[in-house]
Amino acid sequence: MESYYTADITRTLPVNGTFSEVQRRVYEAVLEAADAAFAIVRPGIRFREIHAAAMAIIAEKTAQWGLLPVSAEKSLEEDQQFHRRYMVHGTSHHLGIDVHDCAQARKDLYLDGILEAGMVFTIEPGLYFQPDDLTVPAEYRGIGVRIEDNIVVTADGAENLSAGIPRTVADVEEWMRR
Repeated sequence: MESYYTADITRTLPVNGTFSEVQRRVYEAVLEAADAAFAIVRPGIRFREIHAAAMAIIAEKTAQWGLLPVSAEKSLEEDQQFHRRYMVHGTSHHLGIDVHDCAQARKDLYLDGILEAGMVFTIEPGLYFQPDDLTVPAEYRGIGVRIEDNIVVTADGAENLSAGIPRTVADVEEWMRR
């Protein structure tokens, strides 16, 4: 039977089966951002809080690596956002009947919307370093990582609907070996 329901899952894989030291660092930062976003999901929070939780980690890591001209805290200010150079998309979008990025959705139903049990959406932070970006050390150039899962809000938290797909560095490398 045909269905118009959508899902959206992404994993970044090391081509040779093993993450390099820098690839691992970037991957683990993105995973930490995804986990931080997932940890706050529960009925009653605003949808935009998911993005804020992930961005706090992205700003922290890019600042630790010396990629920002300001502190993570300063970069998170609305008029700063230096970390966004390396993550240019939102952290989440709703899923459902043929739904994807909802840039034109009403704010009160999307970014300012309040989570309710049964809502389904993605959590998909990423870090992307362009091959020709001279603002980052050469070892980062050309690395891009996204980890995307499908989430359902439960009565008291959330469930990762795509949890069966490897997410950690060790699990991804084991998956690649198979």
